[in-house]
Amino acid sequence: MIRLAVRCEPEQAEFVLAELTVLSPGGVEEVAGEGFVEFAIYGAEGELPDLGEEEAVIAGGTVAVEATEVADDWADRWRTFHKPLLVGDPDRGPVVWIRPPWEPERSGAAEVVVDPGLAFGTGAHPTTRLCVEALIGIARSGGPFGPLADLGCGSGVLAIAAARLGWEPVYGCDNEVAAVEAARENAGTNEVEARFERVDLRAGLPGLAPTTVANLTAPLLEIVAAGLAPESLPETLICSGLLATEYDRVVAAFSPHGLVETGRDQMGDWGSLVFGLEHS
Repeated sequence: MIRLAVRCEPEQAEFVLAELTVLSPGGVEEVAGEGFVEFAIYGAEGELPDLGEEEAVIAGGTVAVEATEVADDWADRWRTFHKPLLVGDPDRGPVVWIRPPWEPERSGAAEVVVDPGLAFGTGAHPTTRLCVEALIGIARSGGPFGPLADLGCGSGVLAIAAARLGWEPVYGCDNEVAAVEAARENAGTNEVEARFERVDLRAGLPGLAPTTVANLTAPLLEIVAAGLAPESLPETLICSGLLATEYDRVVAAFSPHGLVETGRDQMGDWGSLVFGLEHS
């Protein structure tokens, strides 16, 4: 078994992931670090594409490429790599426990079970955690909270977490067919009622909800902002997927629509913004 890893800068991540998803529609492993994002696909020797050695050009940008042979016990090591994650402060209100199927439950937590084998997000990425933190902050006020839309849902972690925290009904969309399938399967595993569909946000927005989560890169967030209509503005908008250096451009994109920044957070290179609808 060969692991083909492609490491890029955070601003390249969306484009590199799109290219690798075509090569490996079954899923792509993602690891984020300080100043980089690494994607990996697996296959037998001879099955993986030849991206060159050390450096390659993907989506117009230079990335670092490394192919390594995976040990025979790679399945056990893979399980060791994927640890459960507790998001939130137990002393301040609800918490979300995101775990793979083989890890134990946690009493009193809003639980999300995600199979890392389905890829497209296991909840460990800083942008996902920032969104969950924002949802928890809202959930401290009590519920139920009404409908929620998750733009760029990936494996459905945010939509499922929102359902566990009290939002209903829950909807999610993604441009990747495999991501939508993974989200549906994860919703079934978690026994959560949620609707997921394939939507290309560049071609137009789906119906938004009073609470909308958009875990997208800054350019895509600007596309979302440009497509907003006065009659369908969210009351609360949670944005992540942007770099911490991109706060101002995202705020500038949404402020003309009466969406006012009410909070921001940061984890490593990544940032999140929360907007509230300003009423006249």
